[in-house]
Amino acid sequence: MSDFRRGVRLGIDVGKARVGVARCDPDGMLAVPVETVPRDEQSIARLVTLADEYEPMEFVIGLPINMRGEDTESTADARRFARELSRASGRPAILVDERLSTVTAHAALRSSGRTQRGSRGIVDQVAAVVLLQHAIDTEKRTGNPAGPEVSLDEESA
Repeated sequence: MSDFRRGVRLGIDVGKARVGVARCDPDGMLAVPVETVPRDEQSIARLVTLADEYEPMEFVIGLPINMRGEDTESTADARRFARELSRASGRPAILVDERLSTVTAHAALRSSGRTQRGSRGIVDQVAAVVLLQHAIDTEKRTGNPAGPEVSLDEESA
């Protein structure tokens, strides 16, 4: 472990209908699913409650950019969600490229014998596990966080 910052993290996969949540242990040994939160007016409040329970040092939030590395409407939505969550919780949030995390989650669930329809309730949690584990592994390998901290000053991006 190079300069890995020890501490619990919550991984957040922001979707239009649901928000997948995962967590890791303080040593970053393993990311595990926590729950799927409906995406509605109570989402942020539920995530703040989870943060109060797990006491993460930061949120690791998936940034859905397209395969060419460009921002999309979903990218702007994830940035807004990250700012709102960081403000509401008083905890920092880092943004991590999540390309293929949902695809990887669906593939993992298929290989375990689950259908896509039967996985709907947990695929967001598995995607959150995938992006959180990627962030942990990246920081352990490089000694740097896997992405930038969300700026609370930005309002549009």
